[in-house]
Amino acid sequence: MKKEQIPNLLTIGRILFIPIFILILTVGKSTGSHMIAAIIFALASITDYLDGYLARKWNVVSNFGKFADPMADKLLVMSAFYYANRARDGTCLDCFSDCLS
Repeated sequence: MKKEQIPNLLTIGRILFIPIFILILTVGKSTGSHMIAAIIFALASITDYLDGYLARKWNVVSNFGKFADPMADKLLVMSAFYYANRARDGTCLDCFSDCLS
């Protein structure tokens, strides 16, 4: 594996963390499952930092990275916001209805 591929592999890893994060929050209702989800979120966030750091350090830019890195960031954060709102009051769309009224 060439070092130029490592930032993209970290981005792919972050994308793969997202469904695991969502699954744990959907299925698990205990504090322990929420802690595991928080750890997964933290690991995914660390991969975001690392892939950006390594891409800048090695001056590696790819079309895949330009597209996938911001997409992975947004998907991860939006899934966390979705489940945080859901946990707040049991409904998922209240934050949107508040903005529209």
